Amino acid sequence: MTSINETEDLPAPASAGLARRVALIVAVAFFMQLLDSTIISTSLPQMGTSFGVPAVAMSIGITVYMLTMAVFVPLSGWLADRFGARNVFLLAIALFTLASLACGLSHGLDEFVAARAVQGLGSALMTPVGRILVLRNASKSELLEATALITWPALFAPVIGPVLGGFITTALSWHWNFFINIPLGFVGFALVARYVPDTREADAKPLDWTGFMLTGIGLGAMLYGLERIAHPEDGLKPTFILLGAGLVVGWLAVRHLRQARHPLLDLGAFRVQTFALSTLSAGTIFRVAINATPFLLPLLFQVGFGLSPVDAGVMILAYFLGNLGMKAVTTPTLRRFGFRRVLIVNGVIASLSIAACAAISPSTPWPLLVALMLVAGLSRSMQFTALNTLAFADIAVAQRSSAATLSSMLQQVAMLFGVAVAAAILNLSQIAREGTELDLADFRIAFLVIGALGLVAAFRFLALEPGAGAEVSGHARRN
Repeated sequence: MTSINETEDLPAPASAGLARRVALIVAVAFFMQLLDSTIISTSLPQMGTSFGVPAVAMSIGITVYMLTMAVFVPLSGWLADRFGARNVFLLAIALFTLASLACGLSHGLDEFVAARAVQGLGSALMTPVGRILVLRNASKSELLEATALITWPALFAPVIGPVLGGFITTALSWHWNFFINIPLGFVGFALVARYVPDTREADAKPLDWTGFMLTGIGLGAMLYGLERIAHPEDGLKPTFILLGAGLVVGWLAVRHLRQARHPLLDLGAFRVQTFALSTLSAGTIFRVAINATPFLLPLLFQVGFGLSPVDAGVMILAYFLGNLGMKAVTTPTLRRFGFRRVLIVNGVIASLSIAACAAISPSTPWPLLVALMLVAGLSRSMQFTALNTLAFADIAVAQRSSAATLSSMLQQVAMLFGVAVAAAILNLSQIAREGTELDLADFRIAFLVIGALGLVAAFRFLALEPGAGAEVSGHARRN
């Protein structure tokens, strides 16, 4: 396993609490970005009516955002090294905020799509560059707490986004789903400009144009293909063509990046065991299971159980409270038991809690349902934080930009793949039983399959060394 010394990991001497301050500021920007990604879904019908187009046509706003983000994510690390991570992060916040204003002021579909494309560009730069800022301003002993702080938006925003979006759309109008980003953007921009130090690579490499084109096209085709799996009514042939093209171009991209003198992305990070396991192999599989669950649960409660949106929201709220509740104990737990044991044991608990959703029914007592949602949320939160922290525990300084970009790319794939796999299982189950609509049996099969995926990933962490990431968790100092 590749590792680096504590002294090499330290940035230039910084004031006490700098890592925590930077992580909190980055978390504000991440929250704005992730909230926007989820809040829009509930307002698509009203937006379609406002623009004079069918609600289904509004899906182009989500698609163009996703594709723009996919194309430019690979470029983010190079830009951070060339122009400074803080400057690029400021640009990302500014683009995202101004594009949000443009989305809210749009009078037609064409204007809205153009604004969403700019939003996608801002989002593409924001996530990996935000991680780079945290990595450059945190020592190994501070990395666990810093990672926990920037992980909470990923747990918080997807849960409250649809509920908040529905409330805003009903009480005000769909425009305010985008206007809400403006004060968040101004606050984030001011905080970054005031408190985040400006750092950059002393010897920035020339831009690898071939690598940029191949990675952008490959990732874009792959993500769009995965997104289409959830919409089988559009036909499967284009989906398979996109996925095939994404795999072929992706293979060409990997081949080029391995041979290029100055590659856009340094794939050497995958030779670090902790990074490879927590992002590429076991980490991706587990994130698929984790990301499938928030997609399945609202459908289960409303379609499978026949609950009202309000009652379903109460169940989802319990899931969210579990996410938040684990934050206080994640750091001491990792310090006491270490990454390897936590990822295995907690991974098994998280997977079993997902599979247990197959056993519940409308007659299951509410206290038991709430308890299950809490356990699922608690274990999901701990696994997310552990994976995101371990990924960078042994990454050398020179590899940070590429590693942050690669991690962001793989998390995007896992997010869409989780929804795609869950949707595909539901559809295949419905077809197999020749049903005309989804039934509770379809959800049971989906939860069992997703839970099994999580178990496979959890046991894959047995390959980790007992002291993996110990410098970060502090586990080594306790044994």
